[in-house]
Amino acid sequence: MTEETAVSRTITLDSREEAVILFGPRDQYLRAIRDAFTVDVVARGDVIHLKGSEEAVSKAERAFAQLRQTLRKNGRLVAEDLGAVVEVIRDGDARGGPTLTKMDSGKSLRPRTDGQGLYVQALKTHDIVICVGPAGTGKTYLAVGQAVSLLKSGAVRKIVLVRPAVEAGERLGFLPGDLVAKINPYLRPLFDALNEIMDAEVVKKYMENDIIEILPLAYMRGRTLNNACIILDEGQNATTTQMKMFLTRMGLNSKIIVTGDMTQVDLPRTIRSGLADAVQRLKGIEGIAVIHLADGDIVRNPLVQKIVLAYDDDAPKSRKARE
Repeated sequence: MTEETAVSRTITLDSREEAVILFGPRDQYLRAIRDAFTVDVVARGDVIHLKGSEEAVSKAERAFAQLRQTLRKNGRLVAEDLGAVVEVIRDGDARGGPTLTKMDSGKSLRPRTDGQGLYVQALKTHDIVICVGPAGTGKTYLAVGQAVSLLKSGAVRKIVLVRPAVEAGERLGFLPGDLVAKINPYLRPLFDALNEIMDAEVVKKYMENDIIEILPLAYMRGRTLNNACIILDEGQNATTTQMKMFLTRMGLNSKIIVTGDMTQVDLPRTIRSGLADAVQRLKGIEGIAVIHLADGDIVRNPLVQKIVLAYDDDAPKSRKARE
């Protein structure tokens, strides 16, 4: 590589404390990123200097960005975090990476950001995955895609999609129809994801044969599910007791995925979200992955990202305290 083809970038960290953790024991994490992306990495105080080809420097920047996000959310970094980030960015699990599943329409479902790439990697390698992030980051969509992939490959025999039927401004009893009709609005997003990934007639057939089951969280009590992929959507609206109940429904050869957005808790203010509790209680346990998606992982209309940021700036302190 000639001097003319090299580019240089600088990353300024928030503090010396952040730098110490980010660099790793005896700068091991810095050396790992240097070797993985063939880029020169020089750290001075709380500043990182990168130099190399445009592609190499870009990948190193993305790696540091993901590691900093993990550190902010988890309060620590471990070698496993570094390995996952390097693998996703180096091997292309994001931004046009490997297919998660083939939709019945013929299109391929792939992660579209580095954060989504880490999420997909966790879905493939862990038995329990908890994913927290704002609206539009693909939490539910990718979870359903993974469930469909497992079903098609024969890795599981059943998909169970669950949502808390928490009332947000409307009383359930005031909605028209029988119980199925009453809970349908709460479960609609799961139907939408399924029908986008699979042919509607196939979804209908699977539901009639109990291969796909969609139900409110309360209906999970007392069950043990073997050979199943079980997804809890809108997990922020489960209480700690409900979350424990849900997670312990896991039987043999089963996978559990929990998704949620801590900025959209509809529980009474005095009740702690079971999702926030689970993230703190279960992180670091082998076999369980906790993934945090951020505003940069929003893949809906670009305006959604701006809307999320606008509301984040005005987030009620009482809500943050409950998290």
